Amino acid sequence: MAEELARRGHDVDVITYHLGADARDAAFRTHRIPNIRTYQRETPGPSYQKLLVLDPLLALKLVQKARRKRYDVIHAHHVEGLLAALPAARLYQLPVVFDVHTLLESELPFYQLGLSRAVLARLGRLFDSRLPRRADHVIAVSEEIRSTIVSRCGVEPCRVSLIPNGVEKELFPPLRPSALGIAVDVPTVVYAGNMASYQGVELLLEAFADAARQLPGLRLQILTDGSFEPYALLSQSLGIGGRIQVERTSLEQLPQELLAAHVAANPRTACDGLPQKLLNYMAAGCPIVSFAGSARHLVHEENALIVDDGDVAAFSAAILRLVRDREFARRLGRNAQSQVRNHMTWQHAATRIEQVYDRVTGAAVPD
Repeated sequence: MAEELARRGHDVDVITYHLGADARDAAFRTHRIPNIRTYQRETPGPSYQKLLVLDPLLALKLVQKARRKRYDVIHAHHVEGLLAALPAARLYQLPVVFDVHTLLESELPFYQLGLSRAVLARLGRLFDSRLPRRADHVIAVSEEIRSTIVSRCGVEPCRVSLIPNGVEKELFPPLRPSALGIAVDVPTVVYAGNMASYQGVELLLEAFADAARQLPGLRLQILTDGSFEPYALLSQSLGIGGRIQVERTSLEQLPQELLAAHVAANPRTACDGLPQKLLNYMAAGCPIVSFAGSARHLVHEENALIVDDGDVAAFSAAILRLVRDREFARRLGRNAQSQVRNHMTWQHAATRIEQVYDRVTGAAVPD
């Protein structure tokens, strides 16, 4: 998003944590908090150190930048971005756009914070109902999030825009009819995402094990920056440890990795937002099997196969169907890629984000 907005002539600063590497030849500038040596975790989700140390440092960094440079708008990514944005916004009278990618009521219970899942869900619901009101405008990536913010938070519908995330279209070339499943002698299921518990990796392993018993040559490729260690024991108990390949990959390498697979798996059973891996699968034209709870923008047997949440046997059967029926699989992949390229790129998202910026800064032309 920052890259596309910068390409359009906007002056973009990204204020972020100390982790990660700066984008090469980026059109925007990156400003980081001081290096916190005791915090090197790159997995998603909150922790007490992040909330009490990193996020205040993020807020301080933004205040320091805003003191020296007059910004027109602060685009706050997710809840911690909003909390970090508010001090600078109040000090310098800057409008805040709150970009909401999930609802805390459903996601917070998956994190280990020393509290029960019920308590975390209640806290999440409280934050979901209060925080969006603090922003001048809210961007929701899904209709479910948009409607929840309007109904539960009392935010006026005119202050909430539905703008899905995008993909880097340039990284994903149009699909050639015979390209999918380059490794035809090794049928492969790919999963590209983090290892957080809400992703449903356990269900994926169980479904893959069932499919592998019926198709002995099948393998599972997991592309992640996270650790597979929490799932190693389960994979061994299912007898599939030797069929799983876990590796890191860059965004630039991801399209080729997806192109070489026969099936892309989306095992998440509940998602208020839009999984970025799903957009990447679609952009690559890789045939998708997804549980219904996270099947945003998918239509069963038109651009993916969708199965009931938690139905491991159905997920396994869908994998086997796509591996065995290559022409059907390619058709699903082509349809998915066409939808993303025509409607869900960062160019499409940036056009609508600019309209939000115009509105909150007073640059929009009145009706």
